[in-house]
Amino acid sequence: MTNRLAGTLSPYLRAHAGNPVDWYPWGPEAFAEAQRRDVPLVISIGYSTCHWCHVMARESFSDPATAALMNEGFVAVKVDREEHPDVDGAYMAAASAFTQNLGWPLTVFATPRGRAFYAGTYWPPEPHAPMPSFRQVLAAVQEAWILRRAQAEESADAVADALARAAASAPSALPDEDALVRAVDAIAAREDRLFGGFGGAPKFPVATTLQLLQSPLVRRAAPEASASARRALIAMAASELCDEDGGFFRYATQRDWSVPHYERMLTDNAQLLEVAVDAGEDAVARGIAGFLLTTLRTTGGGFGAAQDSESWIDGERSEGGYYRRPLAARAELEPPAVDGKVITGWNGLAVSALARAGAALGEPAWIDAAAKAAARVLATNREADGRLARASLDGEASSAVATAGDHALLAGGLFALAAATGDASWAERGRMLLDAALAGVGGDPQLAALGIPPAPDHTDGDLPSDDAAVAQAALTAWRLGAGDRYREAAAAAAERLAARALEQPFAHGSILRVAAGLAEPPRQLVVVTESPDGELARAARRADADVVAVLTPAQARAFAAAGFELFEAKGDVDGERAYDCRAFVCRLPVSDPAGVSAAR
Repeated sequence: MTNRLAGTLSPYLRAHAGNPVDWYPWGPEAFAEAQRRDVPLVISIGYSTCHWCHVMARESFSDPATAALMNEGFVAVKVDREEHPDVDGAYMAAASAFTQNLGWPLTVFATPRGRAFYAGTYWPPEPHAPMPSFRQVLAAVQEAWILRRAQAEESADAVADALARAAASAPSALPDEDALVRAVDAIAAREDRLFGGFGGAPKFPVATTLQLLQSPLVRRAAPEASASARRALIAMAASELCDEDGGFFRYATQRDWSVPHYERMLTDNAQLLEVAVDAGEDAVARGIAGFLLTTLRTTGGGFGAAQDSESWIDGERSEGGYYRRPLAARAELEPPAVDGKVITGWNGLAVSALARAGAALGEPAWIDAAAKAAARVLATNREADGRLARASLDGEASSAVATAGDHALLAGGLFALAAATGDASWAERGRMLLDAALAGVGGDPQLAALGIPPAPDHTDGDLPSDDAAVAQAALTAWRLGAGDRYREAAAAAAERLAARALEQPFAHGSILRVAAGLAEPPRQLVVVTESPDGELARAARRADADVVAVLTPAQARAFAAAGFELFEAKGDVDGERAYDCRAFVCRLPVSDPAGVSAAR
């Protein structure tokens, strides 16, 4: 049996390299083999810090009898969902036709053309009513393929056609203030007033929703709904969901935020860092930043994807045992492994969060760390032809292509870094990435070759949807003065998704945040000074504004020369000045810090 996973860049795939299953990585070779043998594929999708993925690997994929069934009747494909989010999204959407219990590990049975005809998540090695064993599922699917193949293929085509139709979105009007207030009031109605957060167990941080509730329009027009975001953050930070070292776990299995699911994701923590800064919870922000910088930062300066829920304790695998020990007692234990994949878009979230937090809290080391991570991703996460790659590991780029969301999230991080450092080159590179995303870059080539449409779901998961990420980056570019075409791009995305977002606001926080940002003129603060740590600069950084940029006269001229019109003529004045602008219409500049209003 050929070992095809050992040489891949995914730690998740490498962990399965020793299985008796004849795994293929995602790609054309697996589908060619399925067509040659005329057998279906069993596509197993997970990620390296997923607890139930570990469990199914131990119980089923390491079992010779189960592996024999898989090898005999199927072509087995192992997919890292973090490396191939488009593949995960497409098959997760297809799986929803067969089960409502979606999650990981995701197990999909597909025709040799890649169409799903059955799917589920975790199956145990022995039946537990009403759940069959995985071996029983394999046998039943193989029997259906042999005896009722026409029905299986008809079902697969019907699912594919339905998903293609669902992918179409008819544009509607851009939501106005009243519509947005109704949407956030609907979210606030779900608040758990006893324990904080929203809904019952299991309970997630839902950072994208919290950021919507913190948007300036919501703070002004729906202050009580907005306050629920801060209450949620404070509740989470005081609970078991937040580890003693400041990092947050993925979710809690109980309504009171207890009994966490112990994996710790870069996506959650980067976004919660921004939530904490905007909530004025400096201690929470410092805890999260410390976790990012001490635990998830890799040797090369980028940030790893996640820290595992499991670790070795007394020779046995333990889920959460490490984290349940007091912080001082952990030194004697081997910590849970960190998945060192440097994922492009996720690092963009970290760059943005650390740049903004570093500027707001006076921590230049955080800004330096953000710059190092940005430089690492831009230099390393590249295909041979120069295109952006989805991820890298130990300095080697993955063959998986970067998505539109990767481009946009990294662009957003570079825009934040430009504002924090005054270095226009970061903004220029961010604009190039955003332009690529707007031009339609990305998309998995194997899915395209199979004619499988992208997932029609535009909802947020543990990070903004691709459409929302592109729209948010475009809105930021416009606010920086990159041109009206970026505002138009943001508005077009918000209009396209408005109807479904207003119907389900809790699942569409990111695109509604864009809509809220478009519904009122932005406040832009530009401080031109040779003293970036002076009183005028500090007053600006404490102010409530959509753009806060502190830069030298030479840097202001560089921004203007690069085409960011917000900075035009602002580098030509002697002495330091603060420009307070509303949608590019600036008041007379001031040099007295008292003249910079903290409020909008």
